[in-house]
Amino acid sequence: MSQSTLTPPPRQSSDGAPPSSRSPLGGGLKQRHLSMIALGGVIGAGLFVGSGAGIAAAGPSIVLAYAASGVLVMFVMRMLGEMSAAHPASGSFSVHAERAVGPWAGFTAGWMFWTLLCVGVAIEGIGAARIMTGWFPGTPSWMWVLVFMLFFTGSNLASVSHFGEFEFWFAALKIGAIALFLGLGVLAVAGLLPGSDSPGAANLLHDGGFLPNGVDGLLVGLLASVVAYGGLETVTIAAAESDDPVKGVAKAVRTTMWRIAVVYVGSMLVIVTLLPWNDPAVTAAGPYAATLDRLGIPHAGQVMNVVILVALLSAMNANIYGASRMAHSLVTRGQGPAALGKVSGGVPRRAVLLSSGFGFVTVLLSYWYPDTLFAWLLNMVGGVILVVWGFIAVSQFVLRRRLEREAPGKLVVRMWGFPYLTWVALAGVVGVLALMVLDEDTRVQVFFTGGLTAALAAAGYLVQRRRPE
Repeated sequence: MSQSTLTPPPRQSSDGAPPSSRSPLGGGLKQRHLSMIALGGVIGAGLFVGSGAGIAAAGPSIVLAYAASGVLVMFVMRMLGEMSAAHPASGSFSVHAERAVGPWAGFTAGWMFWTLLCVGVAIEGIGAARIMTGWFPGTPSWMWVLVFMLFFTGSNLASVSHFGEFEFWFAALKIGAIALFLGLGVLAVAGLLPGSDSPGAANLLHDGGFLPNGVDGLLVGLLASVVAYGGLETVTIAAAESDDPVKGVAKAVRTTMWRIAVVYVGSMLVIVTLLPWNDPAVTAAGPYAATLDRLGIPHAGQVMNVVILVALLSAMNANIYGASRMAHSLVTRGQGPAALGKVSGGVPRRAVLLSSGFGFVTVLLSYWYPDTLFAWLLNMVGGVILVVWGFIAVSQFVLRRRLEREAPGKLVVRMWGFPYLTWVALAGVVGVLALMVLDEDTRVQVFFTGGLTAALAAAGYLVQRRRPE
């Protein structure tokens, strides 16, 4: 199949088709939805909870770790934004990989990401259930998972506007919480918060200094920070169902830099300035709750539980949405069961049910086989986001050359320093994967993810061979 043209075959009309054809997906996402999804999507449970392990390993140098991985993510999002603004599609990077490399690449990237999102639904559902059972002792955790799954499956079956509204308010709560945290933190660092004295640079330089565990600790923190950035890609999937996809993608991508700088790097700097990095509360209660407790905020732990619950539920909602749209996109391109391609009321309801169902099955596996099948699933998706980023970099390199030659007017968003920074981003992805291989705790994830990539690539190649030219 030739990949020399900029427009996909006619059967792809539901996923970034020419203007003359109409997508069966209903649309309904407004610019305010996309803006808030872009703003709130960067604030996840991985930041609130997972950053504690990174701080414990890297110490104050966790700021450098988040800054370095943040630069990589900015490059990836800029590349993805360039392609998505030029060719909006609900399959996002999967569509771009197919157009740039071939159908097998789109198949591999798409089904890998779908698997990652579905497993993510299980992880987030379990985490949310743990918070609820803490508030309501004696209630079974499976009941809460079922309640959340039924609720978000129902909302995603209804219409895309329901997804947009839930994410709008979830994002507003997360943004408000992080803004309040940063505001209090900056006042405390400056010594302007009543009842607290500024620690100055003591926590940054004492107890082993800025690099208490050396470069090894910094690398562990780097790996932890990369995981926290996953999920930003969903905004380019959602943009395809917005009133103005090109404007939505362009705006979201252009604000990525300051969002990462303020939310991630800024909050890490506040935390390690106000707290000793080796304070047991950083990992026991979580870095944000520990910091609020240090500032004398009443019921800090419960306050953060509410914020974390919102972040988990937001991620569940977004993952079901993203997985269903990715599955639908793959099916419309002949890369999945045709039965999943049916759209009712502008919603790919069968794809929603499949994505939710797989997520719920993974929840059951976490209870039945926590140390075998569920652990295997977790390891299998451990490095998926890096593989996806690799596909994004390769696709952007190919499609940018093609756009410059055939349709330069579509370059509404441009990757900085092309092609040099594209190569830097790709080298960064390979470098992080290499670090994962060297690290004893993450090595098995690379091997499992590699196996999944190889299996899907082989399946994708077989599907490609059977498709008519």
